[in-house]
Amino acid sequence: MHNPRLGADVVAAEQVQDVAVTTDGKVRFTLLLDASDDATLVREARLAVEGVEGVSDVRIDVTDPAEFAAGRDARRGAQRAAHTHGHTHGHTHAAPAAAPRGPARALPVMDAAPARPATPAAPTPVAYPHLGKIIAVSSGKGGVGKSTVAVNLAAALAKQGARVGIMDADIYGPNLPLMLGVNEAPPVRDNMIQPLMAFGVKVMSIGFLIERDQPAIWRGPIVMKVINQFLKDVAWGELDYLLVDMPPGTGDAQLSLVQATHVHGAIVVTTPQAVAVGDALRGVRMFERTGVPVLGIVENMSYLENPETGKPIAVFGSGGGQQLADEVQVPLLGQVPLDPRVVEGGDTGRPIVVAAPQTGAARALTSLAERVAERVAERYGVPAGR
Repeated sequence: MHNPRLGADVVAAEQVQDVAVTTDGKVRFTLLLDASDDATLVREARLAVEGVEGVSDVRIDVTDPAEFAAGRDARRGAQRAAHTHGHTHGHTHAAPAAAPRGPARALPVMDAAPARPATPAAPTPVAYPHLGKIIAVSSGKGGVGKSTVAVNLAAALAKQGARVGIMDADIYGPNLPLMLGVNEAPPVRDNMIQPLMAFGVKVMSIGFLIERDQPAIWRGPIVMKVINQFLKDVAWGELDYLLVDMPPGTGDAQLSLVQATHVHGAIVVTTPQAVAVGDALRGVRMFERTGVPVLGIVENMSYLENPETGKPIAVFGSGGGQQLADEVQVPLLGQVPLDPRVVEGGDTGRPIVVAAPQTGAARALTSLAERVAERVAERYGVPAGR
C-alpha cells in the first residue's frame, strides 16, 4: 500500500509496527499516521489485510509517530534500567546479542539539558466562502441529542430551500451515517471526495472512511488533519450553510475547527437538568474565548406531551435552557419535546422533520431552523434560506 506523502510503501516506510497474528487468522498491528497523512490510509490498510487469504479479523491501532517513538524509548529505558538493577544486585544474566551500533549521540549532563523545542504557532484559519455560513452544533456533554438536533436542523433548512451540507466532526463517535441512512465509501473524482446525499443535504463523515467497529484512537494532530481534509478536499459545491456536528465537550475537535476556518456561529444543545446546563455553560464559554459567536441555546427533551390531555410533563425538570440562555445573554432558539419517533427516526435514518413533519417535535425543529436562519441573517445580512 503506497503512501503519497512518503512516496513509498507503508511497510517499507516502517509505518506498520507491532504486527501480531493468531492461529485462527486474527491480525492486529499499529499504523503510524502522521498529521499530514491521508486518513483514508487506515481504510486501505484494513482492506489490504482483509484481502489476504486466511485472515478472519483485523484490528488497527492508529498512533502518532512521535508518540509511538516516545513510548518505545521509554520502554527501552525501563528495560535497560531493570537489566542494570539485576547486575547491581549480583544476579547473573545471559549476555544479550550485540545490536548494530548507530551514530554516537551525546548525552545531556547537569546544566546542559537539550533546549526546549519552540512551540509551533497556531495555524491561521482559512476562509471557505463557498461553504456559506459555517455553524457548529455542540454540547457540553454526551447524551443530550446534539446529533439528532444537527441532522434535523440540516434537513429542515434544506426543506426550506437552503443549500445545506453537514460535516461529522465527532471523530470518536460518528453517528451521521446511521441517522441519515447513508453509509458507503464516498467516490473520489478529480482528487476531490464527493459527499453523499440525504434528504437534500450533502453529508461527509469519518464513518464513511473507517469500519463501523473501528475505534478512532487519535490524538489532536490527526483530528486536525481530518477536519482540514473535510473542509478543503470535499466537493461541497456552493452552500448556504455548513453545519458541523461536534463531539461533546471542549476538546481537540472544537479547537481544531476554529483554528482551521472561520466559524460563523455555534448552537449549544442542552437538556433541562442542572448537570447538563452546567456542562453546556462551559461549552458556551469555550466558543466565546475562541471568538465564535453563540447564536443561541436549544433545549432538547424539554417535556413529554401527555397523550390524553396534551399537557407537557417535565420529565427532566424545566427551565434549564432558558436559565442558561439568560446567563450567557443569547436567545433560547427552541424547546424540542420528547417523542419516541425522534429516536426511531435516528435509528432508521429518517429524521423526524421528514418522516413525521406534523408531530410536535418536528414542528419545534422546523421552527428552530427558521430561528437559526433569522439569527444568521441578523448577524451577517444574508438571505435566510432560498
